[in-house]
Amino acid sequence: MLLQFGGSLLAILALAGLAVLLKLGGQPILQTEGDVARAAGEVEDGFVPKRTSIARAGNAALARDASGRIMIVKQHGSKFAGRILSGESSAKEEVDALILDIGEARFGTVRLSLSDASYWADAINRL
Repeated sequence: MLLQFGGSLLAILALAGLAVLLKLGGQPILQTEGDVARAAGEVEDGFVPKRTSIARAGNAALARDASGRIMIVKQHGSKFAGRILSGESSAKEEVDALILDIGEARFGTVRLSLSDASYWADAINRL
């Protein structure tokens, strides 16, 4: 019985070590425009951002394509979820953040700490 327990414990530790080496799990982070472009492309095939802004925490971003469509991308578990914003969306600028309501209860309200929050608030509220 003790030998079986020891073998099981060793196997678990080996799998945990392998997961760490392969960088599996953990929370994804948006660090570059390329990260945002990849996440946006996964949300909607063919969406190519021309302007992006990444939240300071790296957990969300806004992206605008050449045709003026704006997409919000936010962390959802170990992946990113996103939506193309519509006229139902609204943005409110606060001292240190942009509060975005896309008009979809299931997606929720998103708070983004952005350096260019006023640009995005204006652009979103003009949709």
